[in-house]
Amino acid sequence: MDAGGMSSRRLHVACQIRGDIRTSKNGESPLDSLLVDAIVIGCGATLVMDLVAVLLNRIFGLRSLDYGLVGRWGYSLLEGKFFHHPIFATPPVRHEMLIGWALHYLIGIAFAFLFLAAMGTGWRVSPSLFPALVFGAFTVAAPFFILQPAFGAGVAASQAPKPGLARAKSLLAHLSFGFGIWVSAALWSLHV
Repeated sequence: MDAGGMSSRRLHVACQIRGDIRTSKNGESPLDSLLVDAIVIGCGATLVMDLVAVLLNRIFGLRSLDYGLVGRWGYSLLEGKFFHHPIFATPPVRHEMLIGWALHYLIGIAFAFLFLAAMGTGWRVSPSLFPALVFGAFTVAAPFFILQPAFGAGVAASQAPKPGLARAKSLLAHLSFGFGIWVSAALWSLHV
């Protein structure tokens, strides 16, 4: 027995179990695997979202979010300014388009990380569409309660010129993100 009351044999077994939990067959920790999966699936899902936006623009003339404005808002956060009245009145910042697109994809990765962590490895091995679509619909809370109010459009675009259209576009964009999570995970599961 050691001083803590655990035999060296039991301590060895406990360390082995802990080691098995912390590393996969290829020596990669589950967190590393989750991060890689989140990056790949998050970027893929965000790309699907962007492709759907391009299709909606070409077919119906629906314009997508200007990611330069997202960059302007993101930059203004560094200066301590969260709300704009409206964002269009805030002067442009250098490289706002690049900042906005980077934030767009980083947010997609973060959302994918949250989803994958909640769903566990079973879903990553055998992805199903319904949970991904539900999660995509859930993520519409971000524009409704964070981005649109911060841009000066009110909660759920209530102060936008066409609030119903803005809400529908947000929901469609985020459902396409959920669809993209599923598509990307299905393709990625073929690789790993």
